[in-house]
Amino acid sequence: MNKPSISRTAFITLLLLACMFGANHVAARLAFNHGLDVATAVAVRSLVTAAVVALLVWLPRRLSHRRAAPKATDAPSGGSERHAVRERGGPITPRQRRYLLGISVLVALQSLCLYSAVARLPVALALLTFNTYPLWTAGFAWLLYRHRPERAVLIAMPVLLAGLALALDVLGAASGLGAAGQWSRIGAGVAFALTAAAVFGAALVLTQHEVAAVDGRVRTAITMALVGLLALVGVGVQGGFHLPQAVAGWWGLALLTFFYGTAFTIMFTLLPKLGVVGSSPIMNVEPVAALVLAWALLGQTIAPVQVVGALVVVGAVMALGLRRK
Repeated sequence: MNKPSISRTAFITLLLLACMFGANHVAARLAFNHGLDVATAVAVRSLVTAAVVALLVWLPRRLSHRRAAPKATDAPSGGSERHAVRERGGPITPRQRRYLLGISVLVALQSLCLYSAVARLPVALALLTFNTYPLWTAGFAWLLYRHRPERAVLIAMPVLLAGLALALDVLGAASGLGAAGQWSRIGAGVAFALTAAAVFGAALVLTQHEVAAVDGRVRTAITMALVGLLALVGVGVQGGFHLPQAVAGWWGLALLTFFYGTAFTIMFTLLPKLGVVGSSPIMNVEPVAALVLAWALLGQTIAPVQVVGALVVVGAVMALGLRRK
């Protein structure tokens, strides 16, 4: 009997995450327009997220330990400590530590590349290019774990790529610049966005198959802390923090930290339970949210034919997300 690939509640949650991620990138572009640089944005966002999530992990455990503290007259029951460890998901193994480090490096690279794309392209186009990551996710699942892509994914792939070509105006018809002129303008941004999509797809697959057993909050805190430390290295290489030079830029930094941290925490807790390849395409509505917000807040617009291309891409990935198995 056919059944939905994910529940309705999970689907709505993922749509909300898409809007939050879109808002995060619009806020980032606002901050970049007022002096913030990419490495500083990633460092602040990641370290704040790590601190908040670590607090969320520590407080409940602290309270539960106080409530469960045995009295002096209580005799310990056999195997109770081992059982408690199993309930918390158990200690992190050396293999999981290695993969968490690798995933953190991938997420750091993805963050730097995607924000670099957002700084160079209209936000919606940067996100639309990045949101090819479901294809990369399916590809890495096959390459690393021999999970063959579903027929629906193979059918959607050329449709998605055709829509992306329209959205990016690869021939330069909408801009009037011609192919060479258009690519001289968008080439670097597209390269950054595609690199971000590839490494993020790999990070999702590794999270699903190698560290899904680790508590989602712990995994998020560790990943964000490592990403923040790696970004701090980048800050040091560039000669220090480059902070916003106007109030609007500070608002942008605060909002990108809030939206990203909240969405990232929910996503890395939820996705492993849903199945990455089946659920990640739903969040490709993110460019639509970013398109509306960037138009309203930043005055960014794209040509009608590019909007059509964006809708083709979103429609293709929505079809993947809504398909029945």
